[in-house]
Amino acid sequence: MIGRIAGRVDYRAEDHALIDVRGVGYLVYCNERTLQALPGAGEHVALYTDLLVREDNLQLFGFTSLVEKEWHRLLMSVQGIGAKASMAILGTLGPDGVGRAIALGDWHSVKAAKGIGPKTAQRVVNELKDKAPQVMAMGAAPAPVVDTDGDDPVTPAEIPAAAATLAGSGAQAEALSALGNLGYAPGEAAGAVAQAAGDAPEADTPALIRAALKLLAPKG
Repeated sequence: MIGRIAGRVDYRAEDHALIDVRGVGYLVYCNERTLQALPGAGEHVALYTDLLVREDNLQLFGFTSLVEKEWHRLLMSVQGIGAKASMAILGTLGPDGVGRAIALGDWHSVKAAKGIGPKTAQRVVNELKDKAPQVMAMGAAPAPVVDTDGDDPVTPAEIPAAAATLAGSGAQAEALSALGNLGYAPGEAAGAVAQAAGDAPEADTPALIRAALKLLAPKG
């Protein structure tokens, strides 16, 4: 199983990129957001990957973070969601957006992805809502890996647009952990953090905790 690759971008196409790893070109399928975030041809990149094995085909899918990869795996576990649909959802919402939508039960946001109908969107939310806290808690930045020449460190966060996503994910993960330490149930903590992050995407960990606590405070 190929879990991660690090190399140089050879070219980008509409739904995939070719990554050169020590002279071997890997065709990696990515969602729209990931493709837009990739550096230019000849530049270094690292991607987490998931290999889809079929009788007549092998496809390698690339992700900027472990959170994104895990959402892809979980989305594909839902009936009616294949690799194409999963990539459409992640491309439309991003990994943080998927987490927020599922934690909040917002199937309308999931339905915004191309090819996803209302029944499928509701199924995604219903089947994955209990798993949202665990995935959101994975949002810390990854450790560096060595590039194909063995000299410069390369991480998935080196992709410019992905860096902001990883930073936001890390703040959400830390806020979720803090709320758990305060005794809040994973489901309610995830919902509050997701809503707080949606209201203030640039918020740091303390700000997210404060906002989530306000949302969790008894009304009356």
